[in-house]
Amino acid sequence: MARTDHNAACLAVAFFACSPCWAFQASGVDTAVSILPRFRPAVSNGQTLLPRADIRVDSALVLVPAQVTNSLGVPITDLRKEDFKVFEDGVEQPITNFSLEDAPLSIGLLFDISGSMRNKIKKSTEAAAAFFKTSNPQDEFFLVEFGDRPKLTVPFTSDADEVYDRIAHVKPFGRTALLDAIHMAMGQMKHARNTRKALVIVSDGGDNRSRHSEREIKNAMLEGDVQVYAMGIFDTEEGPKRSIEEQNGPKLLEELADLTGGREYPVTSLDDLPFISARIGNQLRNQYLLGYSPVNRERDGKYRTIHLAISRARELLNLRVYYRHGYFAPAL
Repeated sequence: MARTDHNAACLAVAFFACSPCWAFQASGVDTAVSILPRFRPAVSNGQTLLPRADIRVDSALVLVPAQVTNSLGVPITDLRKEDFKVFEDGVEQPITNFSLEDAPLSIGLLFDISGSMRNKIKKSTEAAAAFFKTSNPQDEFFLVEFGDRPKLTVPFTSDADEVYDRIAHVKPFGRTALLDAIHMAMGQMKHARNTRKALVIVSDGGDNRSRHSEREIKNAMLEGDVQVYAMGIFDTEEGPKRSIEEQNGPKLLEELADLTGGREYPVTSLDDLPFISARIGNQLRNQYLLGYSPVNRERDGKYRTIHLAISRARELLNLRVYYRHGYFAPAL
């Protein structure tokens, strides 16, 4: 059950209910930053009404999802608002909203079906099954398979079994167009119903087929509102058979995850895949949400850095915090 700061509860719920409102995003580590407009809810007969689509925006609220773990990666879920400090461009910001909740997710699964996955498909399918077991009825999913080229094989659906059944019948073939698959998934994510969005990548090699460049994809993610979690099933042996793309594969996935506030998990044993997959699902559902109204109200479209700190007493417990490290301010 969500634990929400009493003074901000009504306001926080209203923000998530305001689907017609615009959103701008941030960039950095295990979470996305969204800017949602603040509105004054209408009241009729003592009841608060849902916001209208033509509501006037007076100011912005920056929402910073964050995940906190101990040194073993176990989520820490007993922190309070007073345990956090938020800084924007070095200036401390008053935290006005705070919650820890399991909000609905919009998830895109990017599944590598290139030829090199032939001996890994069974365990990868089991990993997908373990991930879907952590889902909620309000979640929605889509599936992008990629080999020589990406293909949206299952559009958004709330039926996780539909995605799983498709994966269970794939036939690996071809090379690896990972970056093109991410580009396609980012486009599909524009149709998401939920505020919280994530891409989960299951792949065993670096990109060797895409038309889109690494720079293009990274720039798109800096402006996007999607976390990337990746399970990299890479061969660890060095040798002439490994291409430069395959050698750079782990670095690429790690950089993409860091940019978006997600995490990359190198898979050293196929038997670990289901466990890692379930762990990603649990991490997505144990995130804090901190909100603040920026002291800098300029609508200049510039990138602003965010630093999230935990109180000294908590730091002594060797806690680790993951969050996106910035966002682009709205422009006039």
